[in-house]
Amino acid sequence: MISRGVYYIVVALLFIMGISLMIYEHVTFDVPWFPSSKNIAWDIEAKISFNAPYDESVPVKVSLAIPESQPGFKIVSENTASPNYGLYFNDRAGHTRAEWSNRAISGHQILYYRIGILADNSTKNSMVTVPKVARVVLEEPYLTAINQIGNAAWSRSSDPMSFTQAVFQEIRTQEENARLLLTKFTRQDLLVKLLNLHDIPARIIRVVKLEDGRRNQHLIPYIAIFDPDNSYRIIDPESAKEPQKGTYFIWESNAHSLLEISGGEDSQVVFSIIRNNVSEKKAFAMRQNSPDAVSQDKFDLSVNALPIEEQAVFKNILLLPIGVFIVVFLRIIVGIKTSGTFMPVLIATAFLQTNLAVGLIGFLTIVGIGLIIRSWLSYLNLLLVARISTVIITVIAIIGTLSFITYKVGLTDGIKITFFPMIILSWTIERMSVLWEEEGYKEVLIQGGGSMFVAVMAYLAMSSPAIQHLSFNFLGLMLVILSGVLIMGNYTGYRLTELKRFRPLAEEIAHPVKEGELEADRLKKETKAVKKEA
Repeated sequence: MISRGVYYIVVALLFIMGISLMIYEHVTFDVPWFPSSKNIAWDIEAKISFNAPYDESVPVKVSLAIPESQPGFKIVSENTASPNYGLYFNDRAGHTRAEWSNRAISGHQILYYRIGILADNSTKNSMVTVPKVARVVLEEPYLTAINQIGNAAWSRSSDPMSFTQAVFQEIRTQEENARLLLTKFTRQDLLVKLLNLHDIPARIIRVVKLEDGRRNQHLIPYIAIFDPDNSYRIIDPESAKEPQKGTYFIWESNAHSLLEISGGEDSQVVFSIIRNNVSEKKAFAMRQNSPDAVSQDKFDLSVNALPIEEQAVFKNILLLPIGVFIVVFLRIIVGIKTSGTFMPVLIATAFLQTNLAVGLIGFLTIVGIGLIIRSWLSYLNLLLVARISTVIITVIAIIGTLSFITYKVGLTDGIKITFFPMIILSWTIERMSVLWEEEGYKEVLIQGGGSMFVAVMAYLAMSSPAIQHLSFNFLGLMLVILSGVLIMGNYTGYRLTELKRFRPLAEEIAHPVKEGELEADRLKKETKAVKKEA
């Protein structure tokens, strides 16, 4: 058995090492302790994948459209991961493309192109150029349909933006014409043609939606609409709204293809996005293109060296120790009972993907319906494996049904309940059902309510921007949490919820009762007892 001295030494070393690593990251790489709305940097990574059939006579060449600095964003870093490939940057019609080449390679290929951008309102140069107004030539009945929509919108507008909004209204009003045209064109193509029909310059641009921790994202088509002074505004062709500045980054704007591959097949490109907060000093170095902005020669003890896709995965994984710490504290120190040891952490993780209100309603609905079905299964006397399997299939059916119903009634947030861990939910239903049969419904309510309370507390901690920032940027925090868990694991005293048993004793100590008063109380009780018997 390990002595108590060694135990405390190990805990102290873990705590000191964790704090030291956090200070090292802060001092060496100038990582701020807390997030802020200023000095926001984004890392965007394009992942190109394709299959290259081996043929020495057919070299492989990959060409990717790459972005430039634009209003509100400055590109501060650029790097690639492409072993065995030659990399070149070529200009095509005034826009830069990254091109990889290899004479003879086979198998599944993955290439990475990664940029770092800094939110910078002083950057004014634009990569979106004014296009020529294309002549719209269509055959019937498409020509008549597009003229009817365009002419009706033109009569109720005064400038390019008001004309665009009127076009959206006409598309909703003239359903038959719109349905006919949308069988031939995409929504964004139709909008550009309607604008060109009335000599308004417009072009399709493709943007990355800036959402932290997103993976496997595709570019979203937006429309750039130009005013007579050559300034432009961006419109979302689906919502007909102008997206908020700073929520998107223009990746491609010249109407050329995003990805071109020769010598390969089954190609695709997906994007991953990570948000970072940088210090004022580092942000200044980035704006000045200083080499101090990137410390390549220093040993970085963070996940920033990983591909963005893996960073996005770790951003969620590194929150789990936070939830575990909350569970250990509430169970060991506070004394709250839960159904399952770490089930609340998994439920809290699902809440992060949905939101708290939708998560709670979805969880209670699924468990409630599951308990009703499980009570019916009790009469069938099934074996444990078959019973659990039945509950799992039932839970999946419930989630699918709820998602379908909520989507049909317009509650799109209801689709997000698919993030719930289905196996854990099934075991929770099974555990609660057995507990109901053995201990009664009160114990089910106690443990179920405790699980919900712990899950909510874990969610509130894991969803905190400050905690998310610390857990992702300072891996030493994991050692600090580990030392805290070890300390709490050694606690053998009373839980906070057990202290209510000592309330009468505390009241007597605070307000001592005199001996005469005790005797008077005893006589009153005896008198009442005699009267009751009589």
